[in-house]
Amino acid sequence: MAFSLSAEQERELGRILSRYPNKMAATIPVLHLCQAANENWVSDEVIQFVADKLEVGSAHVKGVVTFYTLFNQSKPGKHQVWVCRTLSCALRGAEGILHHCEKRLKIHAGETTADGKVTLRTAECLASCGSAPMMQVDKTYHENLTAERVDEILDRLIAD
Repeated sequence: MAFSLSAEQERELGRILSRYPNKMAATIPVLHLCQAANENWVSDEVIQFVADKLEVGSAHVKGVVTFYTLFNQSKPGKHQVWVCRTLSCALRGAEGILHHCEKRLKIHAGETTADGKVTLRTAECLASCGSAPMMQVDKTYHENLTAERVDEILDRLIAD
Protein backbone atom coordinates (compact mmCIF):
# COMPACT_ATOMS: atom_id res chain seq x y z
CA MET A 1 0.00 0.00 0.00
CA ALA A 2 1.41 3.38 -0.99
CA PHE A 3 2.14 5.92 1.71
CA SER A 4 -0.06 9.02 1.86
CA LEU A 5 -0.82 11.87 4.21
CA SER A 6 -4.18 12.83 5.67
CA ALA A 7 -5.81 16.05 4.49
CA GLU A 8 -4.57 17.91 7.59
CA GLN A 9 -1.05 16.53 7.11
CA GLU A 10 -1.14 17.65 3.46
CA ARG A 11 -2.03 21.16 4.67
CA GLU A 12 0.90 21.01 7.09
CA LEU A 13 3.14 19.91 4.22
CA GLY A 14 2.03 23.00 2.31
CA ARG A 15 2.82 25.21 5.32
CA ILE A 16 6.28 23.63 5.62
CA LEU A 17 7.04 24.12 1.93
CA SER A 18 5.96 27.77 2.09
CA ARG A 19 8.72 28.52 4.64
CA TYR A 20 11.63 27.44 2.43
CA PRO A 21 13.29 29.00 -0.61
CA ASN A 22 13.04 25.73 -2.54
CA LYS A 23 11.53 22.30 -1.99
CA MET A 24 14.83 20.52 -1.36
CA ALA A 25 15.52 22.79 1.62
CA ALA A 26 12.41 21.37 3.32
CA THR A 27 13.68 17.77 3.31
CA ILE A 28 14.21 17.42 7.06
CA PRO A 29 10.90 18.91 8.28
CA VAL A 30 8.97 17.02 5.59
CA LEU A 31 10.64 13.79 6.67
CA HIS A 32 9.69 14.50 10.30
CA LEU A 33 6.07 15.04 9.25
CA CYS A 34 6.00 11.84 7.22
CA GLN A 35 7.81 9.79 9.88
CA ALA A 36 5.17 10.83 12.43
CA ALA A 37 2.43 9.86 9.97
CA ASN A 38 4.00 6.42 9.40
CA GLU A 39 4.13 4.94 12.93
CA ASN A 40 7.33 6.85 13.67
CA TRP A 41 9.57 5.39 10.98
CA VAL A 42 10.68 6.12 7.42
CA SER A 43 9.92 3.24 5.05
CA ASP A 44 10.98 2.98 1.41
CA GLU A 45 7.47 4.15 0.51
CA VAL A 46 7.91 7.26 2.64
CA ILE A 47 11.27 7.99 1.00
CA GLN A 48 9.70 7.79 -2.45
CA PHE A 49 6.72 9.91 -1.36
CA VAL A 50 9.02 12.64 -0.01
CA ALA A 51 11.22 12.52 -3.12
CA ASP A 52 8.17 12.93 -5.34
CA LYS A 53 6.72 15.78 -3.25
CA LEU A 54 10.04 17.63 -3.14
CA GLU A 55 10.92 16.85 -6.77
CA VAL A 56 14.30 15.42 -5.80
CA GLY A 57 15.87 12.02 -6.26
CA SER A 58 15.10 9.29 -3.77
CA ALA A 59 18.87 8.96 -3.20
CA HIS A 60 18.91 12.49 -1.74
CA VAL A 61 16.08 11.64 0.66
CA LYS A 62 17.65 8.29 1.59
CA GLY A 63 20.94 10.08 2.27
CA VAL A 64 19.23 12.40 4.74
CA VAL A 65 17.42 9.51 6.43
CA THR A 66 20.58 7.46 6.83
CA PHE A 67 22.70 10.41 8.00
CA TYR A 68 20.50 11.71 10.82
CA THR A 69 19.80 9.48 13.81
CA LEU A 70 16.40 11.09 14.45
CA PHE A 71 14.96 9.21 11.49
CA ASN A 72 14.01 5.61 12.22
CA GLN A 73 14.80 3.22 9.40
CA SER A 74 12.71 0.48 10.95
CA LYS A 75 9.63 0.59 13.15
CA PRO A 76 10.73 1.47 16.69
CA GLY A 77 9.15 0.44 19.95
CA LYS A 78 6.30 2.39 21.48
CA HIS A 79 8.92 4.30 23.52
CA GLN A 80 12.44 5.28 22.51
CA VAL A 81 15.11 5.53 25.18
CA TRP A 82 18.24 7.46 24.20
CA VAL A 83 21.20 7.19 26.58
CA CYS A 84 23.67 10.03 26.13
CA ARG A 85 27.27 8.83 25.95
CA THR A 86 29.23 11.99 25.21
CA LEU A 87 32.17 13.00 27.41
CA SER A 88 30.24 14.72 30.21
CA CYS A 89 27.83 11.81 30.55
CA ALA A 90 30.60 9.25 30.10
CA LEU A 91 32.62 10.79 32.93
CA ARG A 92 29.59 10.65 35.21
CA GLY A 93 28.56 7.04 34.53
CA ALA A 94 26.71 6.83 31.20
CA GLU A 95 28.26 3.46 30.37
CA GLY A 96 26.87 2.00 33.59
CA ILE A 97 23.44 3.52 32.85
CA LEU A 98 23.48 2.01 29.35
CA HIS A 99 24.50 -1.42 30.65
CA HIS A 100 21.82 -1.22 33.32
CA CYS A 101 19.19 -0.45 30.66
CA GLU A 102 20.42 -3.33 28.51
CA LYS A 103 20.24 -5.74 31.44
CA ARG A 104 16.78 -4.57 32.55
CA LEU A 105 15.32 -4.57 29.05
CA LYS A 106 17.19 -7.74 27.94
CA ILE A 107 18.30 -6.03 24.73
CA HIS A 108 21.35 -4.18 23.44
CA ALA A 109 21.50 -0.59 22.19
CA GLY A 110 19.88 -0.45 18.77
CA GLU A 111 17.34 -3.16 19.56
CA THR A 112 13.67 -3.23 20.54
CA THR A 113 12.16 -5.34 23.31
CA ALA A 114 10.27 -8.44 22.22
CA ASP A 115 6.96 -6.88 23.28
CA GLY A 116 7.64 -3.82 21.09
CA LYS A 117 7.44 -1.41 24.01
CA VAL A 118 10.97 0.01 24.13
CA THR A 119 13.75 0.72 21.65
CA LEU A 120 17.10 1.43 23.31
CA ARG A 121 19.53 3.77 21.57
CA THR A 122 22.65 5.77 22.30
CA ALA A 123 23.16 9.43 21.45
CA GLU A 124 26.36 11.37 20.98
CA CYS A 125 25.02 14.45 22.72
CA LEU A 126 21.63 15.42 24.09
CA ALA A 127 22.87 18.86 25.22
CA SER A 128 22.37 18.40 28.94
CA CYS A 129 26.00 18.16 29.98
CA GLY A 130 25.53 19.87 33.34
CA SER A 131 23.08 17.21 34.49
CA ALA A 132 24.89 14.08 33.41
CA PRO A 133 24.36 11.20 33.18
CA MET A 134 21.10 11.58 31.36
CA MET A 135 18.76 9.93 28.92
CA GLN A 136 15.86 11.01 26.80
CA VAL A 137 12.66 8.96 26.83
CA ASP A 138 10.55 9.90 23.85
CA LYS A 139 10.69 13.70 24.19
CA THR A 140 11.36 13.92 27.95
CA TYR A 141 14.79 14.39 29.52
CA HIS A 142 15.75 12.45 32.65
CA GLU A 143 18.87 13.85 34.26
CA ASN A 144 21.31 13.12 37.10
CA LEU A 145 20.48 9.45 36.73
CA THR A 146 21.16 6.62 39.11
CA ALA A 147 20.38 2.94 38.57
CA GLU A 148 17.42 3.31 40.93
CA ARG A 149 16.02 6.25 38.98
CA VAL A 150 16.47 4.34 35.71
CA ASP A 151 14.53 1.42 37.21
CA GLU A 152 11.62 3.74 38.06
CA ILE A 153 11.57 5.13 34.52
CA LEU A 154 11.82 1.73 32.84
CA ASP A 155 9.18 0.25 35.15
CA ARG A 156 6.72 2.91 33.95
CA LEU A 157 7.54 2.24 30.29
CA ILE A 158 7.22 -1.52 30.67
CA ALA A 159 3.88 -1.17 32.50
CA ASP A 160 2.53 1.20 29.82
